[in-house]
Amino acid sequence: MMTRLFVEEEGQTLIEYGLLTALISVVAIAILTVLGRKSKDVYVTVNDSMTTKSS
Repeated sequence: MMTRLFVEEEGQTLIEYGLLTALISVVAIAILTVLGRKSKDVYVTVNDSMTTKSS
């Protein structure tokens, strides 16, 4: 049974996919955090300019 665990690669592949998915998730969260902060600044600037011109 132990030799079968070392010979079969299904468990290793599953772990690799899990690690890859975790890495992609971390990168996506980091990118969305950075873009979210920048887009918030853009919306605030546009909102301020619209309220200034309409007053």
